[in-house]
Amino acid sequence: MAGLSMRYFLKRTVETVFLILFVLTFLFFFFRLMPGDISDQLIFSGASPETVAQFERRWGLNQPLHVQYYRYMVNLLQGDAGISLQYRQPVIELIQRGVFNSLILVGPAITAGYIIGSVFGVVAGTKRGSITEKYGITSLFFIGTFPSFFTAIVLIAIFASYFGWVPTGGLVSSEVRRLYSGGNWWRMYFTADFLHHYILPFSAITLRYTYLPALVMRTNVVEVVKQGFTEYQKVTGLPKTKRMFNIAKHASLPVITLYPASLAQGFGGLVLVETVFNWPGIGYTLVQAVFASDYPVLQFIFFIVATFIIIANFVVDIVYGWIDPRVQIDE
Repeated sequence: MAGLSMRYFLKRTVETVFLILFVLTFLFFFFRLMPGDISDQLIFSGASPETVAQFERRWGLNQPLHVQYYRYMVNLLQGDAGISLQYRQPVIELIQRGVFNSLILVGPAITAGYIIGSVFGVVAGTKRGSITEKYGITSLFFIGTFPSFFTAIVLIAIFASYFGWVPTGGLVSSEVRRLYSGGNWWRMYFTADFLHHYILPFSAITLRYTYLPALVMRTNVVEVVKQGFTEYQKVTGLPKTKRMFNIAKHASLPVITLYPASLAQGFGGLVLVETVFNWPGIGYTLVQAVFASDYPVLQFIFFIVATFIIIANFVVDIVYGWIDPRVQIDE
């Protein structure tokens, strides 16, 4: 079994690497086949002829397409994804802050949603027919089926516009942004002003990603409770908290495997949420790049999002077989 698992791991690793290379190649040719030329975009945005010529030499834009592809791959391996046509700065330097802002929003919010949903699912599954199960599951399902951006708009309308308790959007206020605009920019993430702006987008995503783990956990808990070992533990006098912990442990595998997939979905699909909250994440940067026809930025953002999803699926496959020893991997 160990050798088989290692062969499967190596096989999935190779497949993941080739899939990432395929996505990178597809995006390269896709954006090259779109109407318009990057050099024309540079000239239209006001770049000098010397800057355009230097850009063409570096990326081989006046060379055949296969030479451009080779130059692009070599430059990307050296950490150079091109220059933003809109902001005239390296693409990686431009979007690294956006990736960070998305991760600190999506990661904690979806994690909180899974924790809350899993705990609620355990309680609902062990208390069949209770008010908690009937009305709680219905409420979560009602909230969770709405799109994230709709939930975001409702939260803004209630808590920002009507009550005025929190800001309508943004990362921090303009005063805090000016205060930490230099080399100590990272300190603004530890201010009360950031937490004040963080509440609404965090809540919108958490609400959206609570109902799925709650439903899955509740269904699995109901199935696990029917198994014989739960009655045996009850007869032997095992405390109720330990019995519920054991039930949750046996029922948690599907929820655990859903978690990386939800992270990938959240990272790649929260464009509208970030736009609604004016949150300067990867989705917000993508929208700005679309409006500005900033092809180098668009190409790299699509690549980052696709790579994140591919790696998340790879992690799901590996973790699923590692957590549950009953899983037999058949090549």
